[in-house]
Formats: sequence, C-alpha cells, structure tokens
Amino acid sequence: MAEIHKCDWCVGDPLYEAYHDQEWGVPVYDDDTLFEFLTLETFQAGLSWITILRKRENFRKAFDHFDYRKIANYDQKKIDSLLQDAGIIRNKLKINATITNAQNFMKIQEEFGSFSKYIWDFVDGKPIKNAFKSMSEVPANAPLSDTISKDLKKRGFKFVGTTVVYAHMQATGMVNDHVTNCFRYNEV
Repeated sequence: MAEIHKCDWCVGDPLYEAYHDQEWGVPVYDDDTLFEFLTLETFQAGLSWITILRKRENFRKAFDHFDYRKIANYDQKKIDSLLQDAGIIRNKLKINATITNAQNFMKIQEEFGSFSKYIWDFVDGKPIKNAFKSMSEVPANAPLSDTISKDLKKRGFKFVGTTVVYAHMQATGMVNDHVTNCFRYNEV
C-alpha cells in the first residue's frame, strides 16, 4: 500500500490531520463559513492553530454558531459572559474585535452583495495555486494579503493583519498552499 503524503504541519495529531484532510485549502464561498474562519483566525493571532481547533466547538457555542447578525448586537452582558467562558480564548480585545468585525462584515455584504464576492474578487473568483515543495517555502504573508489587510482595516476590521489574512486565505482556499507532494494538493 502506498504511503499517503501530507503537509508536515498536521502530521501526528488526529484533529489537525482531519482539519488538513477535509477543510484546509478547500474553497469556501458562503458567508457564514467565511465569517467563522475570519473569527477563528482573529482569535488565533499570537497562538497556534491547534489551540483554536481544540476550542472550535466551544467557540461555536459561545458565539451563537458564528451568527454575525447576532454577534453584531452583543451587549456588555454577553461580553462579560464571554470573558468568563473558560472554553474559549478570553481576550477582551479579540472579543470586542469580533463584534466590530461582525458589524463591518454586514456593511461589506450591503456594499458588495456578499462578503464572499468582496473577498474572492481579490483573486478574480478562483484560487491561487502555489507550487511549494516544502513547508519551509510557504510564506506567512504575501503582497496580496497585505492589500486585503489594508482594505479590511480601512473598513474598520480589527485583528486582520497580513499574517491573519494570509492564514484566512489558506484556510478558505483562496490560496492553495498544500505542498506539491501532499495528496490534497490536486484535490483542492
């Protein structure tokens, strides 16, 4: 039986491998999932992605299944309850940023028809397929993530630096950064 090659970063942890094998790099065009990933990437800033994955279900429960319409209207009572929730990352700045981002997410929807249309227009609606042979070649950001980050910040988004945006692009399939010998490279 032939060995299945995967991107090195996920190997050895079943949760990481499942995420890599089923989600990472798969193009996402629906606004609900795009907001979920944007929120998770926001909370991931400064932490490892596996930390966020392990808390993902807790985040779903705490943030009303990432319903940006509800999140945009969170009040101080809800913020206080989130700050007490040990199942998530209890960072006040990131919680407040999520509320602000939900509000701005809806403004983009009003302007462009959907957040998906807005974000995917940066890549003309189709994924960029890189051809990296090893994970050491994969960048933490790129000129395009710089551009998107600046635009999101101009629109009032928080915790959307170029590295966060590039990770979002990878997660949602805007860029295919599976290494070329990974079994998912040609699948996504």
